[in-house]
Amino acid sequence: MSHQGKRRGEDGLGAVIDFLLANARLVLGVGGAAVLGIATLAVKRLIERAGKPLDGEKSDQKLMDGWEELSLVSASPKMLKKGIEGVVMKQIAAATKAHKAELNKPLEVAEKSVSEVKRQPLCVTLQERLQHYYQSQAVLSVADVNRAKQQALDICTEIQGFLHMKYPDMPLGEMHLGGSLLDDFQVVAADHACLLVPLHIEDTLWRPIPGEETILGNPQFWMVRRVNLEYFPRGRSFWDKFSLGGYLSSKMIVEVLNKTVMETMNWPSLSSTLDCVVRPVLGSQELKLEVVNEQSQLFISILPTLQLNDTILTAQLEVTGNFDNLWFQSFYTEETFKLAELDGGDNGIRKKCVKILKTICRNNPSLSRLSGQHLANVILHLSDKSPDWTEAALADRFQQAITEIIGYLEVGCLTSYFKQTVNLLSEFSEEEIDEMGFMLYCAVSGPEILLQA
Repeated sequence: MSHQGKRRGEDGLGAVIDFLLANARLVLGVGGAAVLGIATLAVKRLIERAGKPLDGEKSDQKLMDGWEELSLVSASPKMLKKGIEGVVMKQIAAATKAHKAELNKPLEVAEKSVSEVKRQPLCVTLQERLQHYYQSQAVLSVADVNRAKQQALDICTEIQGFLHMKYPDMPLGEMHLGGSLLDDFQVVAADHACLLVPLHIEDTLWRPIPGEETILGNPQFWMVRRVNLEYFPRGRSFWDKFSLGGYLSSKMIVEVLNKTVMETMNWPSLSSTLDCVVRPVLGSQELKLEVVNEQSQLFISILPTLQLNDTILTAQLEVTGNFDNLWFQSFYTEETFKLAELDGGDNGIRKKCVKILKTICRNNPSLSRLSGQHLANVILHLSDKSPDWTEAALADRFQQAITEIIGYLEVGCLTSYFKQTVNLLSEFSEEEIDEMGFMLYCAVSGPEILLQA
């Protein structure tokens, strides 16, 4: 193993530490930065020693000894404030393990060939890197998108016809395609679609109960109560048979659709008709189908929805859990409409920013829990602070968005743009927030680490 190979690994680890030291105040404040500085400087010295073995001493053993010593340092309460070890030491240890594996590779495998380097575009500025990343990673092929849409719509037609045959009296609206595939917010691959099943309920017989007024007090988990029983007894509404404890049960509706659609439809026959394999996805609380052919794989979610006044509620058991009567309030329509409205008003790049960030999160396991909803709300909030959304400001807005996300993670709260009482980060554990924060924290000084294809 050559000395050059060792230096390459040391430089990579050094970069991680440099990111930490350069940006410590941003996340931890002045006091936290001082403590982190002491810890990371100790880490850096141990890395340098571990990367330079004594004559006749094995590099692997020296690296192991260095990190054993580091574990003793990190255990000292005088050296590290509570929480630093969990956020920083674990991540640096993981980085060291990865670089140790890299150092063991032959140099010719680790380095790219000259011809491969020549094929890659030369992107000097962050603006150029973002534009290249957007075109190569976020923008989908028109042919792929159209194929996925057509498959979803063909299946939608079949399911709607089957439901009308099984339940001719069920008051359903026209099933239709919705979500990111329809609104051009899908990135990386056209591999998932959503079919919305509108449930028509009587305004005079059912009343939505805001989440704040329910026993759980969760502002995004609503209930739908049966009312006016003295004038319109049970049986007057088709949906009375899906009532539980006086409330419309999202769980009962999903279970009936699951039994009717997933378990009863003749999927082999439909697969033969559509010239692709269509089959239910088992073991999921979602109503989900898998569509497979030689060119692609597509997952289709079937989502019961109802709208009362301006409130859109969805039956999403994977979100509401074991509560039979809870409905999830969706802001997707408002979010996508507002982004389009703002971009239309100033020819802005908000949607492009969302898609770049969404692609990064999908490609990076540490950030995969950040969804399109989180990112759209970050950009909407940022739009209230920054007026310039021209194409030339893409790099500035991107870096500002990264900083904003770190700030939200630091306090553990990202409020919904359309409902201030909803915290979109409430579902994350402290460990998940730490992992996401560390990754983005490093990217403040070196955003190119997020743009690796």
